[in-house]
Amino acid sequence: MIREPRPTAARPAKLPLPREISVLVAAAFVIALGFGLVAPVLPQFARSFGVPVSAAAMVVSVFAFARLVFAPFSGQLVERFGERWIYITGILIVALSSAACAFAQDYWQLLIFRGLGGVGSTMFTVAAMGLLVRLSPPTARGRVNSAYAGSFLLGNIAGPAAGALMAGLGLKLPFLIYAGTLLVAAIVVATSLRPARLARLAATTRLTTTALAGRPGSTAGLARPEAVQADAAPADAAPAKVVPATVKTSMPVREAMGYSSYRAALISAFANGWSAFGIRMALVPLFATVVLHGGTAVAGVSLAVFAIGTGVALTFSGKLADTWGRKPMVITGLAVNTAAMAVLGLTASVPVFFIVSAIAGLGSGLFGPAQQSSVADIIGTERSGGKVLATFQMSQDFGTILGPIAAGVVVDTFSYGPAFGMAAVVGAIGIDAWLKATETLQRPTG
Repeated sequence: MIREPRPTAARPAKLPLPREISVLVAAAFVIALGFGLVAPVLPQFARSFGVPVSAAAMVVSVFAFARLVFAPFSGQLVERFGERWIYITGILIVALSSAACAFAQDYWQLLIFRGLGGVGSTMFTVAAMGLLVRLSPPTARGRVNSAYAGSFLLGNIAGPAAGALMAGLGLKLPFLIYAGTLLVAAIVVATSLRPARLARLAATTRLTTTALAGRPGSTAGLARPEAVQADAAPADAAPAKVVPATVKTSMPVREAMGYSSYRAALISAFANGWSAFGIRMALVPLFATVVLHGGTAVAGVSLAVFAIGTGVALTFSGKLADTWGRKPMVITGLAVNTAAMAVLGLTASVPVFFIVSAIAGLGSGLFGPAQQSSVADIIGTERSGGKVLATFQMSQDFGTILGPIAAGVVVDTFSYGPAFGMAAVVGAIGIDAWLKATETLQRPTG
């Protein structure tokens, strides 16, 4: 007996993205570009006040520490006042803190002003993630997150190069230029992201989600414990009213923790912070200099090839996350990055070191958009996810802070190999968590 082929749903047409997403992507480039402008001169500027190297390094760390501490409050602010206002306010705070750094009279003023910049940074980071969740069509979330991450990456690549060139013009100028570009970005965002328009776009996204899931709420169909299972709405329920730009209801972190994919995302975000942000920035340059005897040039090239690998992956990983699924992309990317980090500390030649660094960057670019999209799938468009997004961001920031500290202790006690191996162990824990997680991508039903 010949079985008839099972009808399959047609692949959805590629949806045009709202222009507001393009504004957010462009703003991300400007923000990352400005951050890169001040990064090369910040330690030197701190040293100009006559402080030791350890104190100069603290000026760099205080930014990340402020982001970590203030992240929960950022989530609360987003839920109370809406993503748009907190996004703009956060950019303005960073702009003012950057300008204040240029006029700092002593080391402690510089430290305080830089810490305030971290507060503003976590505000616009959480708010931007919330806006992308609400405005991105469910079947294009991977593509949107790839574009946003790619924009940040380009800014991070171009910024340090421009900052190094400007260093000869004085240590204060990059801070003032950064403040000016942020002010322009805040004005563009304020005029381009109109509240009424955001409300209409969010409503359209919710209707698209409803069509995919079969009932209101983008979290429909996702596996979760019965303790937090919401009652299904009738199939013929009337469409929800347009929710204002400032969403009044919010998703509790406790409910998000009921999703295995959210718990896995917290672990993989921690692993990504530990490896891609922490170890890469703190340990890789030292390894290139001390073990490979390559000097700062080799260290700089290694960071560049990591970024190139990430950029290459971002050109297609978002699309695959929207078609293949979030879970397989996260697992694949984590596996590639974890394996590369384990090998990186064992390399003995500069060319091999560059190749492995590029592979590690490729892995980071493979799972980043899928991980972000999975969190967005869980939050959906019906409610604000400020606290949920803040917790996700905190997990990555915590890994960024803890990773270099733990790795430094291991290097001092043993060697570089075990330190990179420890990063691989953290990544393997993330892989295990995702193997047990549920896929969050909702596919059209035929």
